[in-house]
Amino acid sequence: MSTHAKRERLLLADLLEAAGPEAPTLCEGWRTRELAAHVVMRERRPDAAGGVLLGVLKDRMERVQAEFAARPYDELIRLIRTGPPRMSPYGIKLIDEAANTLEFFVHAEDVRRAQPEWTPRELDQIFENVLWARLEKAARLLGRRAPVGLVLRRPNGQTAVAHRGTPVVTVTGEPGELTLFAFGRQDVARVDLEGDKDAIARVREAALGVWM
Repeated sequence: MSTHAKRERLLLADLLEAAGPEAPTLCEGWRTRELAAHVVMRERRPDAAGGVLLGVLKDRMERVQAEFAARPYDELIRLIRTGPPRMSPYGIKLIDEAANTLEFFVHAEDVRRAQPEWTPRELDQIFENVLWARLEKAARLLGRRAPVGLVLRRPNGQTAVAHRGTPVVTVTGEPGELTLFAFGRQDVARVDLEGDKDAIARVREAALGVWM
């Protein structure tokens, strides 16, 4: 049976292939070629991928990613589809689900929502619950640079504290939209924000997500 991470992986590959190598994405400074190179680099060069979280590795990450981006685009798509190399920890289903479900969902939306006249995907309840479970665990990491208190809330009332502080901004939406917001895609996430007007403005401009 296909895992959620695998399904999102294949969807991302399809979207990248259909868009072509020069299409815009929501990742600042990246077109689809750079986004594809990032995905491949992350799985095949862990020595460089750590630059996402560790500033000391950032230069190496950017250099290695540029090397992947110089490869033929169809090769990058093929590498995404076939998945991580043998012996990679991402080849273990539990690790793949934990590390890649949100990653591939967000990057698929990076391609989709950068296109004109996009519409939100209709996600089934099972997948929404999976996204929420992953988001709950990652909330503190994703919200660590929030300038104020930040709470993520589902319409059913479930909440996750992304950052402790005052004043508090509460972001309400479906798990997929909350995931995009917490990963720094505040401009396109379909959510409602409650709190002090100035605090809301600061959260909308904050560098949320995992990047250094």
